[in-house]
Amino acid sequence: MTILARVTTEPIDLAPLLNFIRDDAHGAIDVFLGVVRNQHHGKSVTAITYDAHAALAEKTFYEICLEAQGLWPKTRYAVVHFKGNLHVGDTSLVIAVSSPHRAESFESCRYVIEEIKKRAPIWKKEHYEDGQSEWLPGHSLQDEALTAPLLTDAALSDRHV
Repeated sequence: MTILARVTTEPIDLAPLLNFIRDDAHGAIDVFLGVVRNQHHGKSVTAITYDAHAALAEKTFYEICLEAQGLWPKTRYAVVHFKGNLHVGDTSLVIAVSSPHRAESFESCRYVIEEIKKRAPIWKKEHYEDGQSEWLPGHSLQDEALTAPLLTDAALSDRHV
């Protein structure tokens, strides 16, 4: 396997993800960490709640990584997104990519995060210092439901580690 795609409710540990993507033929590793920031559009953020359609998100991560492998052959990927409550500074997303050379790692990692932001069924609710909370606009499952083929649990389990 060259792709790991997961949604987790546990804190994300970077070390096993780096071990997964390591390859003796690869001289480059690129890592993207998404972390909760303390402000958004002028509002002071204290925490974020992430929700996800876990099985569909993992399928989407896997498909995005497969696309990236088509553009940058010989790359390996680990993508893990957190589901639940996080505080400022906590890690919500890790994307780790390895490749034979640095250009492929940088470019493919950028591709993966941009596609996840566009396509993954993940939503976030920001919690503000003033006590209010707000769900931010996110992915709509309506289009996905209309066009997605039905997948069995067995088919989904073949798509990720």
